[in-house]
Amino acid sequence: MKARLVEPGFLYGNQVMRHFLTTEDWKQDELQSILDRARALKAGASSSALTGKSVALVFFNPSLRTRTSFEIGIAQLGGQGIVLDARAGTWPMEFEDGVVMDADAEEHVVEAAKVLSRYVDMIAIRCFPKFQNWQAEREDPLISAFARHATVPIVNMETIVHPCQELAMMLALQEKHGRVANKTFLLTWVPHPKPLNTAVANSAILMASKFGMNVRMLVPDEVYRLDERYMSAAQENCAAHGTSFDLLTDIEAAYSGADAVYAKSWGALPFYGQWEGEAPYRAKGRDFMVDDAKMALTRNASISHCLPMRRNVKIADSVVDSSAFLGIEEAENRLHVQKAMLEALARDMDLRA
Repeated sequence: MKARLVEPGFLYGNQVMRHFLTTEDWKQDELQSILDRARALKAGASSSALTGKSVALVFFNPSLRTRTSFEIGIAQLGGQGIVLDARAGTWPMEFEDGVVMDADAEEHVVEAAKVLSRYVDMIAIRCFPKFQNWQAEREDPLISAFARHATVPIVNMETIVHPCQELAMMLALQEKHGRVANKTFLLTWVPHPKPLNTAVANSAILMASKFGMNVRMLVPDEVYRLDERYMSAAQENCAAHGTSFDLLTDIEAAYSGADAVYAKSWGALPFYGQWEGEAPYRAKGRDFMVDDAKMALTRNASISHCLPMRRNVKIADSVVDSSAFLGIEEAENRLHVQKAMLEALARDMDLRA
């Protein structure tokens, strides 16, 4: 697995503080502490952890659940969320080092990160890849640049991974199944009219494997393998827990005996940014929609999706509307896990101030 370009922390006074960029940087027990606190917050516990603090929410991409849950959560913690629409409400931004800024970008992330750090206590970033060059975009360049130059914690609201969604997913799984270790988690590729970001798929296998689940990936063809960074990380997590990691193309084998199913579509990385060649491989997955027949092969499995979701394309109505569907619970959990995560970052800052 390639070394990270950005360390998972930064110097705050004489102390190293932490970002929340990816769960790869956090141990299972640390993440479980966040989940336990989220469960308490969901049950009605109150917190004023962000009183007197502010968080900049910088959106380079649209949002429904992420913006709503972060704004409400920050307010419930006593803080102030400042929403910045980087698509239209701020200056166009450059993030590459040493670039001659003679194109559209008016501001460099170096100054943006440093100035925002003087105004706010945390900066949260949502920025999807541009589907141009995966070898460059796999390094998560924009949020990595913010992490290098900011002097406050950076929070990932989704880039090439989606750590907040991971937490919400795991909380929903624990609420449904109790202890998830050694249970079988199936991430299944599902149809979609166009190729999508791999972020949620990357995150799903990272989190399930970190918590000791047997992980299966079902894809129409092996061209839908995820980036080796995340495949290798999941395999290493499973090996550490004595569980299995399997890549499958056979529907029946993948669903058979599964305890939890997670549906997501993503684009095949070998055709990244040049999607015409992907069409015949995508056609192989025309029958991959989650339906009652597939779910009947499982061990009364739960089924979830990060949302938004195309009904009767990704998952059949009958499955979405069943008691097995955790998508709404998972979406609600975004609020609680993000509050717990922000509380943890704020507590760390206060302790080290």
